[in-house]
Amino acid sequence: MNVRGVHAIYRFEMARWFRTLVQSVLSPVISTSLYFIVFGAAIGARMTEIGGVPYGAFIVPGLIMLSVLTESVSNGSFGIYMPRYSGTIYEVLSAPLSPLEIVVGYVGAAATKSMILGCIMLATARLFVPYSILHPFWMLGFLLLTSVAFSLLGFILGIWATGWEKLQVVPILIITPLTFLGGSFYSIDMLPPFWQQVTLVNPVVYLISGFRWSFYGVADVGVATSLAMTLGFMLACLAVIWWVLRTGYRLKA
Repeated sequence: MNVRGVHAIYRFEMARWFRTLVQSVLSPVISTSLYFIVFGAAIGARMTEIGGVPYGAFIVPGLIMLSVLTESVSNGSFGIYMPRYSGTIYEVLSAPLSPLEIVVGYVGAAATKSMILGCIMLATARLFVPYSILHPFWMLGFLLLTSVAFSLLGFILGIWATGWEKLQVVPILIITPLTFLGGSFYSIDMLPPFWQQVTLVNPVVYLISGFRWSFYGVADVGVATSLAMTLGFMLACLAVIWWVLRTGYRLKA
């Protein structure tokens, strides 16, 4: 493992992120805070409990996942697309770095950014609604797995995209709707039986369910199933990235 090479990519990506903290951190924090104010503090006080959890606290894991998923994809895609756009990707490809080391550098930085943002969201949520974390280590584990998995998806998106507009297609038209429909604001047990089965096709359901279980011990699907689906998604993304780097798809052209 070329540790110095991986660290160089990682440090460059983190430095770029810290130069744009207002856009990278403040903007999603303000947007999520509005959700906490409207749905948590205002509407939540008038809603009944879900699974024995007050509504304001119930939506905390879902809102954090909403931000983490979106930011992971955005950070992962922008990190690899920018060198493609500027032409510096050829310097990275010609460096003594294996495909695995390149992925670790870019995806590691993107996942770190999402983890930091997730922790900031946790602290921010405490200002608006009271909540508890029943399994803190599992919570951090699900947060880490989700950040890595969707940073890998963002890496794939950054290679696939041929323009800046395409970088926004998946986060806006796919990731955000799937997150809203994945149980961020409700339990899927509240849906009719037919729609419960349809909802289970949504992979984000398993991420939010497992993450919420780490907070309150309640989940829409089994924790083992949530963990298996997250790991399976991450392995699928790794397989796609391995093929991309092996063939040079849209990297060496």
